[in-house]
Amino acid sequence: MLFSIRFASFLSTFKSSAMPKNYLALLITLLSSAVMAQPEARLLRFPTVSKDAIVFSYAGDLYTVSRSGGIARKLTNDAGYEMFARFSPDGKTLAFTGQYDGNTEVYKMPAEGGIPLRLSYSATLGRDDVSDRMGPNNVVMGWKNDNSSVVYRSRKKSFNSFKGQLYLASVDGGPSEELPFSVAGFCSFSPDNKKLALNRVFREFRTWKYYRGGMADDIWVYDFASRQMENITNNPAQDIFPMWSGDKIFFCSDRDRTMNLFVYDLKTKLTTKLTNYAEYDIKFPSLGSDAIVYENGGFIYVYDLKTNKESKINITIADDAVVGRNELIDATKFIENNDFDLGPDGNRIVVTARGDIWTVPATEGITRNLSRSSSSHERSVVWSPDGKCLAFISDASGEDEIYIQKQDGSEAPVQLTQGADTYKYYLSWSPDSKKIAWPDKKLRLQYVDVDTKQVTPVDQAGAWEFQDASWAPDSRWISYTRIEDNSISRIYIYDTQTKKSFPATDTWYNSYGATFSKDGKYLFFASDRDFNPLFSNTEFNHAYADMAKVYFITLAKATSSPLGLKNDEVQVSSPAAASKDTKDAKTKASAEETKPATKPVIIDADGLMGRIVSLPIPPGNYGGITAVGESVYYLSNSIKSADVMLKLFDLKEKKETEIGKFGNYVISFDQKKMLLERDKQFSIVDLPKGKVEMDKKVDLSNLKVRIDRKQEWQQIFNEAWRQMRDFFYDPGMHGVDWIAMKKKCSAGTLRESPGRPYVRHRRNDQ
Repeated sequence: MLFSIRFASFLSTFKSSAMPKNYLALLITLLSSAVMAQPEARLLRFPTVSKDAIVFSYAGDLYTVSRSGGIARKLTNDAGYEMFARFSPDGKTLAFTGQYDGNTEVYKMPAEGGIPLRLSYSATLGRDDVSDRMGPNNVVMGWKNDNSSVVYRSRKKSFNSFKGQLYLASVDGGPSEELPFSVAGFCSFSPDNKKLALNRVFREFRTWKYYRGGMADDIWVYDFASRQMENITNNPAQDIFPMWSGDKIFFCSDRDRTMNLFVYDLKTKLTTKLTNYAEYDIKFPSLGSDAIVYENGGFIYVYDLKTNKESKINITIADDAVVGRNELIDATKFIENNDFDLGPDGNRIVVTARGDIWTVPATEGITRNLSRSSSSHERSVVWSPDGKCLAFISDASGEDEIYIQKQDGSEAPVQLTQGADTYKYYLSWSPDSKKIAWPDKKLRLQYVDVDTKQVTPVDQAGAWEFQDASWAPDSRWISYTRIEDNSISRIYIYDTQTKKSFPATDTWYNSYGATFSKDGKYLFFASDRDFNPLFSNTEFNHAYADMAKVYFITLAKATSSPLGLKNDEVQVSSPAAASKDTKDAKTKASAEETKPATKPVIIDADGLMGRIVSLPIPPGNYGGITAVGESVYYLSNSIKSADVMLKLFDLKEKKETEIGKFGNYVISFDQKKMLLERDKQFSIVDLPKGKVEMDKKVDLSNLKVRIDRKQEWQQIFNEAWRQMRDFFYDPGMHGVDWIAMKKKCSAGTLRESPGRPYVRHRRNDQ
């Protein structure tokens, strides 16, 4: 209204001027076009066509538009997803798959819009979602040609997500009728309803490009009278979406690599290619009375059955784009799994939530968001042992790089690494806060010097990524797990002075999760060395479970085992010996006063594997080991008790104690506090010696962040591209130019921006 008033006032003033009339008309046209112009909509999905209109899904709702295009009108407004709309043969009714009542079910409504009426009723499936790789449940396929019923595919009677059956839902309600097929997918009735063209496999949502295996589909024709089935395509490629019109069956096939439209003539038995798209596949076509409508590259096209010509339909969505508005959200709902740490004195914790780094006080104080960015994703955050800095991985540069930042956020982050070429995993600080180690997807283990930013390679695996990395207390040694070529995981120790590694365990048993004790005397780890087979009651077979225990190695030959046998003897001493003992005690005390702050860790590689000792605990599954003084903490479960339990083993008392059921934990660097985690809630307690509860939780209520959704969408796009590049099994991407593919899929609408990879489990290695 305000613009209209101002525009009218402007025109009245403009008309009284000496400007020629043709200029005035041109200006009015330009201004009107600027006001009315709307960008052409894209990502329009699952279209259907009648003689006059096209209905499609956009942002989870149904829209209708004239066949000539223009501004689309919204038909549905439910929070759930509405999709796979199909016009009835007479064009008066729409059948569609909707989520109005929680479940994904079949509905009908007037073609012009109106109140939906539910036609199907089925149990809720655990994987019933439009984003599922097997597709949603109860997908509308089409209609019988007498307008009496809707045919839909359902998994309601199948335990296998690949397999579903076809059902008919009467428009008048009542139980659905199952069609006589054990498995089936997309289908189309003949004009007289006596036959059905169908696919027997439904895997269009699982887009295996150029697939030629046993799951490739064909078009089959079933005769309801003779109960005979005929394969009319019999092609190794994917032949899908049969659409029966007159004496022809139209379908899509990727036999020429890109999915195009074909037609099979029932009289001549000949197949003809109708379209020649080379850039994007045809997706989800639907047959109307005189045309076929389909997706291609996010746009909607119509293929005219009379002229045999396709045309792109220009469609505009003129809505408020509410899903793209910035929003203040609760980041506690997006705390990333096992991506947290405890400050060295236990006074603050740091977590990654919604891709930002947050530090939160233990009891009271300010919650800080150190990232505050919707265009980058920070993860794998760890606190430096000296408490000054946080280290994390960020894709702010477009690739995964390592950064450090002052823990109070008073300065901008400092980038430590350059030229990233793959995904980086968790970080591990050296105890002197001078170096950071990390593994990556290219099977490398490296560390970077914080001051010089020099990167040093530790090892290069040949079989799998490195599983963990732990620093010795003197910051000289790194223990890590390497998967050998025989698939056995083996622990190695790397010397940062000699730049060489040597094995600490053999290749007979899997060993993993190594961590140095805080005094540097022992290396603790888990290993699968117990063989207690379970025998089946129904099959002549056996299985091994609960194979692991916690083990340790005495690193120096002179170090005695804390679990060694003890033998009481009578102690006999003389005055001279007593005098010598007093002198030795004074000398030792003096040495203690003058010893360096960090005692060098002595490792005698010779005979290392012969000094392995098992903790006297029952076999099970173990991980997250941390040794502090005479206490060894670890997480465990077993087939007898599936819940993860935090436990403590006292080396002096030779006794195991349960601490409680927690998902993970971290011990502060000063060894006085422990951070407990359960269901993404946290509690800080004094280093426990017995059972504890999360009575007082860390207050996360201030984890609120205003997100820029458009920046996040750009980031998500780039993340997906990098994830495919970094994790696809073929480094050559099957010959696909992956950079060109990124440009193609972005269609010029997205900036170069980083992504949001998933987070691996962090290790308790501090």
